[in-house]
Amino acid sequence: MVRAAGGSHNTGEISIKDVAHHAGVSIGTVSNALNRPDRVSADTRARVRAVIDELGYVRSESARQLRSGDSRIMALLVLDIGNPFFVDVSRGAEHTARARGLGVMMCHSAQDPEAESLYLSMFAEQRVRGVLVTPADTSGASLAGFRRHGIPYVFVDRVVDSDDACSVSVDDVSGGRFAVQHLAEGGHERIAYVSGPAHLAQCQDRGVGAAAAIEEAGLPSEALTVLETQRLDVSSGKDAGARLLGLRPRPTAVFCANDLLALGVLQAMFAAGVRVPEDIALVGYDDIEFAEAAAVPLTSVRQPAVRIGETAAEMLLNETEDGPDHVHDSVVYQPELIVRRSTLTQRS
Repeated sequence: MVRAAGGSHNTGEISIKDVAHHAGVSIGTVSNALNRPDRVSADTRARVRAVIDELGYVRSESARQLRSGDSRIMALLVLDIGNPFFVDVSRGAEHTARARGLGVMMCHSAQDPEAESLYLSMFAEQRVRGVLVTPADTSGASLAGFRRHGIPYVFVDRVVDSDDACSVSVDDVSGGRFAVQHLAEGGHERIAYVSGPAHLAQCQDRGVGAAAAIEEAGLPSEALTVLETQRLDVSSGKDAGARLLGLRPRPTAVFCANDLLALGVLQAMFAAGVRVPEDIALVGYDDIEFAEAAAVPLTSVRQPAVRIGETAAEMLLNETEDGPDHVHDSVVYQPELIVRRSTLTQRS
């Protein structure tokens, strides 16, 4: 058995010097094997890795970062880690980061600007490589303070002025239009929009698209009823469903700002004995995995979540490599309406 100098079994005391000694190579070679493997032969890498495994050596990332000034972690700050849409975004970001030898630290603000500010302060203290953020504070105050730390960030699922920062998003106005056009073409003349928190830009844009579709269908503006919720989750959807059932006249179709809200509305309808889609048609947004697996498969506006995460991470890494020469860009993907049984009924 190989032991570190001094015979200690405490892996916390094992250093890169011990690894180099037992592998019969220089400290620089060990460093290259860990950080720049292309500079070391396959045999040497294998020998160094074998010694690392046997000694139980764990390198100090904080020490490495102090020496290089270059973190191997990017942060991802989303509105709700419980929303499968953001889980898919994180998968895309992680895929891109891992290909470049980096890791992703995912946190969520729970749509709370104060929590967002605290996380941004923590990221600055940790000197992360950069931040992918879906902002909860629409005033931009949290990021205005963060900007002076010189850590790049990319907006995710939000369109911004390209002179401010890079962004990757979906055309939510078109998404809202697609959803309500589909319902109007199905003969619905009383439609509700369950919007989620009204201060969120995504919810606002989807509502703008919904209103545009109402106008394009030749329906009066009163044909669209807007119900705001405090959160974008199933529980809020159930509450909205109960409110919908009390409306007179009751809408015959509902468009929800995301699929979790739509699943909550669906539960409320089932509990009240209201049939979907026979009595009320239902459209969600995001096309999460649960949309197709619902008791009544859910028509939904699909966002390319994984691709959004991949693109955002690539933008961030490009900015860290370009430095002051970087030119901010904004990528906007087009959504797609996926029609399922929750809207497959024609009004007479």
